[in-house]
Order: sequence, then C-alpha cells, then structure tokens
Amino acid sequence: MKLLVPVKRVIDYNVKVRVKADGSGVDLANVKMSMNPFDEIAVEEAIRLREAGIASEVILVSIGVKQAQETLRTGLAMGADRAILVVASEDVHTDIEPLAVAKILAAVVAEEEPGAVICGKQAIDNDMNATGQMLAALLGWSQATYANKVTIADGYATVTREVDGGLQTVKVKLPAIISTDLRLNEPRYASLPNIMKAKKKPLAEKTAADYGVDVAPRLEIVKTGEPPERAAGIKVGSVDELVGKLKEAGVV
Repeated sequence: MKLLVPVKRVIDYNVKVRVKADGSGVDLANVKMSMNPFDEIAVEEAIRLREAGIASEVILVSIGVKQAQETLRTGLAMGADRAILVVASEDVHTDIEPLAVAKILAAVVAEEEPGAVICGKQAIDNDMNATGQMLAALLGWSQATYANKVTIADGYATVTREVDGGLQTVKVKLPAIISTDLRLNEPRYASLPNIMKAKKKPLAEKTAADYGVDVAPRLEIVKTGEPPERAAGIKVGSVDELVGKLKEAGVV
C-alpha cells in the first residue's frame, strides 16, 4: 500500500513573523523557511507505517513554489521514498488556497492510487484546517481528523482523535484521509548519511496546469496586522484587593 503525504513550506515556527509596512501580508525576505510542523508529524507517521510493513512506499507531494524542493528533500532525508513538486506559483508571497490544493491532490491521488493520504491537520501560516476535509469530499473517501493514534489493519484505519471533550476513537474504511495532531508522534531528525541519500531520491516536478487546475485566488487579503500588545499586569497587596479587581473585571 502506498501512502501519500502532502507537505507545505512555511515560515519556521521559531521565527518571529513580521508584517509588511503596508499591511498587505507577511514579510518573507531573508526569513528561514521549513516544513510545516503538522506535516512533519504526518511524514513521520507514514514512515513508521512503512517500517512496520503496513505500507510499501511513502510519497511526498508539495504544491507551491520551486523553493519547496528543499522542504521535500527534508522529508526524503527523514525516510520518504520519492517526492512530487507541483509548481503552482513563482511568487513566494502567493499562498495557494485550500480548494486549489485539494483539487491538485485529488489529481495526484488518481495518478498514484495510494491506500491512504496522511496530512497535517493545518498549516501554521494560514491555520485554515481545510485541505484534508476538502480532499476527502472531492474523492468521496472516509476521513479521520486530529489523529492522536493511528492503527491500520484488514483494510481499516482505527484512529484516536483529539476532540474538545477528550479522545474519540473512530474506524474508517480505506482508502481514507487522515490528518495528524501534535501528540501523534515525535518526528525524527534526518541523519547526515540520509541527507546525502535524499539528494539521489526521485523528485518529479510538475505544474498545476499539468493537472488542469486553476489556482487563481478566490479570496482577497484586505489587511494584515500585528496582534494587539498585551496590557501590563498589576500587583495586588491582599486577597481582598485581588477579589475586588476580579469583580471589577467581571470575572467573579
């Protein structure tokens, strides 16, 4: 069984994001980029399933700019078998919207015929949390989101999901879409020998036009701004004063 894992190139989670002076978006000049953390977890889970003998091949796919090759090579160095880069934009500031990504992924799925798609639950740049669900709808596949634990056997995936009330376990028939949450696993570091081997692994390059998908944006960013600064705290001298302040704030 093949496993398909979509990965996205995003600003590294350790970087403090800067907004452009004109408020038109985020400044990406000289900013470190890396694999979306949720996608990294998805790659790790797919590799573990292959190592357990459940999957035969792990295929990565990234949709965006040419620079996403670096992101795919990172996944290949972790242990994935091959990768597909779908160049959908020349501008690093252009974010391909979830519906367009889902349509391209649906075309890749039709071409590769994987037994499951394992993806991150959301990207940390736009936090839309929509691509996996849209892909499931386009394919007519089962879906299990926010995966905390994944077990695959006898043509079914048993997935423990993180929900507001705790944990929920669902059983879905394969092929299916599984989106990963933070506590599913801890991704491995790529060793130097594997980084060298990754340079020789197959990486096919295609375009959105090859799949007949229009990636023109349907959404318009009106304004981007910094989050409001947190107000300074105050010190209180006694419990009674604390209770009084809480009552003023309407907390109690």
